[in-house]
Amino acid sequence: MSLNFPLGGLGGMRIAIINGPNLNLLGKREPEVYGKQNFEQYFEDLQKKYAEVKFSYYQSNVEGELINKLQEFGFTYDGIIINPGGYTHTSVAIGDAIAAITTPVIEVHISNVHAREEFRKISHVSAKCKGTIAGLGLKGYQLAVISLIEKNGNH
Repeated sequence: MSLNFPLGGLGGMRIAIINGPNLNLLGKREPEVYGKQNFEQYFEDLQKKYAEVKFSYYQSNVEGELINKLQEFGFTYDGIIINPGGYTHTSVAIGDAIAAITTPVIEVHISNVHAREEFRKISHVSAKCKGTIAGLGLKGYQLAVISLIEKNGNH
């Protein structure tokens, strides 16, 4: 699903949020791990809180579509926040796509992947990102936005 909500001025900061597989089920899927709020509502709240930022949101369960979006946003946006979901642990291609673009990328995970199954401790994405936030629930996205805003302000 792709949602684009133009907020802020024409010259405002642009941040893309890209969510990977199964994140379309937030609020329904394992609420004890991922919480009860769906991402669309959280995204609307985030937009209201940071009205000076123009956000784009994209979610896909398909690896190649995520790579296409990274390439689309990766040379023109001020920042990308990605939650690659399960592809974190399997996709060399997503890691390579992040390494190939110039836009800074922050990786976010809702759960603490390091406190879960052993295979979740392997990431093909983290080393390519400017930073990683894990285990703080949906709040991790807000922290990533703050980080990107602060970085943009320090140009």
